[in-house]
Amino acid sequence: MAHDPLGALRIPAFRNYILAKLLFVIAAQVQIAAVRWQVYSLTKDPLALGMIGLVEAIAFIAVALVGGHLADRLNPSRIILICLLILLSCSLMLARLASSISILTVHGVWPIYGVIAVSGAARGFLSPALFSYMTSLIPPKDFANSSAWSSGSWQLAAVAGPALGGIIYGASDASITYLTDAALVVAAIFFAWNSKRQAPTFVPPAPSEESLGGSLSAGLRFVFSNQIMLGAMSLDLFAVLFGGAVALIPMFADQILMSGPETMGLLLSSPAVGAVSMALLLAFFPLGKHAGWILLIAVLGFGLCMIGFGLSKSLYLSVGFLVFSGVFDSVSVVIRGTIMQRFTPENMRGRVSAVNSIFIGSSNEIGAFESGLAAKLLGLVPSVVFGGIMTIATVTATMVVAPKLRQLDLRIPQEQ
Repeated sequence: MAHDPLGALRIPAFRNYILAKLLFVIAAQVQIAAVRWQVYSLTKDPLALGMIGLVEAIAFIAVALVGGHLADRLNPSRIILICLLILLSCSLMLARLASSISILTVHGVWPIYGVIAVSGAARGFLSPALFSYMTSLIPPKDFANSSAWSSGSWQLAAVAGPALGGIIYGASDASITYLTDAALVVAAIFFAWNSKRQAPTFVPPAPSEESLGGSLSAGLRFVFSNQIMLGAMSLDLFAVLFGGAVALIPMFADQILMSGPETMGLLLSSPAVGAVSMALLLAFFPLGKHAGWILLIAVLGFGLCMIGFGLSKSLYLSVGFLVFSGVFDSVSVVIRGTIMQRFTPENMRGRVSAVNSIFIGSSNEIGAFESGLAAKLLGLVPSVVFGGIMTIATVTATMVVAPKLRQLDLRIPQEQ
């Protein structure tokens, strides 16, 4: 069967889903760029930057499994719309706080952390609903293709979002940046609604006698009994936990490169430039027989890029290392997304996605806290180099404990 690189995009509901996701992620990236620079400007403390991720991760983890349960029981498109409305409210609240200097003067950055916590909880419900909904829109033969386009849209947004946030923040102020974020969320809601109208009719699952606790434990048992899925999730978990230096980019822009929010936006966007390029390449040339080894090599490359970034004192070199880190990360994201679509039963997509979100999504935020804490204890540059070394150690350990992952084959079966 000939591979159609545009297979998933030929489905109208999937196209609108991708546009909604693209706009939402741009909005989220604009917001986080503004929050990081605002918090750093107010505190000059790397631990305060790390706290942004920790607060969001705690809220996310607290609700993610319940969010996965609901995504398997309710119409996921409805959950998506409700979560986007909550996130719109968070954007408007941040704009209000940014324009009220007295509140931040009296309470410090804690009100910002409060809004981020609400945003993290909404994301905990949104993430499994997005995966469950996307997978329901496409046939199995287009799983790898949809994963590549989904990853590419996320990474494209990660290019545009930080750059846009840095430019707007540098040209105006935090409140205008948050209002831009809110406008983008409104546009995402529009396309999400259109996708809902075009999607196949949602058929509620048969009533189940299974309790909430039993439902959640079933999702956990499934993931932990699947060596390939658990290995891929664990690999990304520890790579992002130790190797993610993104939270410290405002400090690199300020202390190492002696620049402002515009440079911060460029650095934040750089990984996504490489990731978009690789995601597009994988959409046309999907991975097959040696996907497991390619995944391990990609995470190894990511760790080496983080070490190079930590040691660099040149803007061009820093951008280059971050671009290639995005190339390697995109390979990992596409392979993991395809594994989840290929090996997850239809009635467990929400719960399995929730477990994946806890492993991967929250690891970005917890990794941000780890980066801030490590920078506080070890210093800025040593903390990033240490994280890269730990990422390489994680690859070595995964090769030993997850042999089935090394043998992963993602070629499409002929009957599909």
